[in-house]
Amino acid sequence: MAKAITAFARKHGGADGQVAYIGERGARIVLVGADGNWGDLVAPTHAIATSAVERSEITVHEDFDGEFAAKVKTGPYEWTRMAGIQVGGPAND
Repeated sequence: MAKAITAFARKHGGADGQVAYIGERGARIVLVGADGNWGDLVAPTHAIATSAVERSEITVHEDFDGEFAAKVKTGPYEWTRMAGIQVGGPAND
């Protein structure tokens, strides 16, 4: 996982991340590149996720707060997928 995080950071001019516990499934690592592109990984445990972000040497945030979230660049896909469906936009089938 650390290699994937490091590769993402290199491709996007650096990266910040946040680890969130998602229950029995483990932990989600959200990555936001310096260019605004984002992605995520799911680790089987919170410990594995934490170790991976530490080894990749990215900046890690405790929360996905407003300042961190503002770094995310969104496009039409995200708007229709996350909000468009609820407000009458086109569905992504």
